[in-house]
Amino acid sequence: MKVKIFDEGHEKDLEEKVNGFLEELDDDKEVIDIKYEVSTSIFSEEQIYCFSAMIIYT
Repeated sequence: MKVKIFDEGHEKDLEEKVNGFLEELDDDKEVIDIKYEVSTSIFSEEQIYCFSAMIIYT
């Protein structure tokens, strides 16, 4: 079992990275699960978003 982790500042960037990884995944590999998370924080007056995904595969 292996994992691949992605962390992006915009949801569209995360979507592109995850889809690209899934397209390049060999046919003999199987995706077990995809975990998705969004977190936010505030720096000064700016709200910062973090979009992440973890793909669990064999």
